[in-house]
Amino acid sequence: MSWKDKVVFVTGASAGIGEAIAREAVAQGARVIVAARRKERVEALARDLGGGRALAVVCDVRRDGDVEAAIELAHAFGPLDAMIANAGFGVGGRVVKLSLDDYRRQFETNVFGVIRSVQAALPDLRTTRGAVGIVGSANGYISIPGWSAYCMSKHAVRSFAECIRHELAHEGIGVTHLAPGFVESEFRRLDRTNVLRDVSEDPIPRWLRMPAGKAAKKILAAVDARVPEAVITGHAKVAIGATRHTPRLVSAALDLGGRVVKDFSEHAER
Repeated sequence: MSWKDKVVFVTGASAGIGEAIAREAVAQGARVIVAARRKERVEALARDLGGGRALAVVCDVRRDGDVEAAIELAHAFGPLDAMIANAGFGVGGRVVKLSLDDYRRQFETNVFGVIRSVQAALPDLRTTRGAVGIVGSANGYISIPGWSAYCMSKHAVRSFAECIRHELAHEGIGVTHLAPGFVESEFRRLDRTNVLRDVSEDPIPRWLRMPAGKAAKKILAAVDARVPEAVITGHAKVAIGATRHTPRLVSAALDLGGRVVKDFSEHAER
């Protein structure tokens, strides 16, 4: 599947990786539905990408029925060839600081939002023998202190992707789990309620962050190739490899606590 004239639905498309995926898909000839909660953002993005190639829909993956309604609007472009389930955010904080509602809120977007998106797209994808891209995280493999809610959610979607890949293969639907590490986005400037803090600085040094456009190219290439899994950033590949092959060393490093983990957790608790 090349992307020329394919219909691609991207959740969480108002910023960061989702926006970059939408831009790259249009650049490769696709027609893209940019879906997110922030109406003004997706409408501005669609205008920028061109009305003939991009359609803005307001969609909250936390609400039952929202994705289905958005896909009905998307049929102005035709049935979906790909669903990129990208919407997500991070609830950070130590377990003593988090409530059950914090964990529920994290799972409502990062896990149930993915499930809603995939299930809503299945009727179209069965027809087109299309593809699903589930944007997880390196933290679907690596569990770090101060981020139990987020890491749990990303472990869950990795397992979900693995299960449905086998379930849907006989219908000709590809499923790819995507695991980026640090990518340029608003992600680390959001608080635990998913509100952007404009005064916040990204705690990850710039040299360690992959440009969103580069990550988007890798993500679309992986979904196009229908690979089961793609770890997007080099540092994530190293970290995941270390977790798999030297787990005691990684555990010892996490016990010592690095500056990145400390800053990351403290930022989320503010």
